[in-house]
Amino acid sequence: MTTTFTLDMTMMLAVHDAFRRDLERVATMAARTDGWELFKKFLHAHHVAEDDALWPVLRQELADRPEHVALLDEMEAEHAALGPVLETIDNALQRGASALPARAELATLLEEHLTHEEERALPVVDATLDSEQWMRFGEAAATRIGPDMPVFLPWLLDGADAKRTDAIIGQLPSSAQRTYRNEWQPAYAAKKWWATPNPQSGPQQTRT
Repeated sequence: MTTTFTLDMTMMLAVHDAFRRDLERVATMAARTDGWELFKKFLHAHHVAEDDALWPVLRQELADRPEHVALLDEMEAEHAALGPVLETIDNALQRGASALPARAELATLLEEHLTHEEERALPVVDATLDSEQWMRFGEAAATRIGPDMPVFLPWLLDGADAKRTDAIIGQLPSSAQRTYRNEWQPAYAAKKWWATPNPQSGPQQTRT
């Protein structure tokens, strides 16, 4: 994506890329995994934050712009469409089925949504909100993550390059940066999030 934004979209685009990365893992997982659970949890938190704290603010600002209001309707509808597909996959995995058609549908729907949001909605966000409004949305999104932050940040940056990692971790206080590098990231890296669980051995403790 080559769009230049005035607002800092670093975190938003990193979250989108993390979902894209995990879609590749969803496509090949052999069973319901801890990685699948993380993917669902963070996708839900991200979309609820947008539905509760981003789109409503834009609706107020753009009430006299029906074309933009229609775009926000599309964003919310795309969020809602993902729920039944996630549930179909989850139920199938619970039964030991593969749900490959539903996984393919999830990949298509989510990629289309992420691209639609980046190409159409984020430029509207950038042209409409000021930095304080955008920061409030970021705070609302972080609140949704809450106590999962020690897992969320290393999940977010799993596979990210040094530039993106430094840009995001550099926003943390020095003490939190040390905690991330010395505790959160190593703990995340030590777990096999996408390994097929062995019901006789308990939770996986190492990660590929």
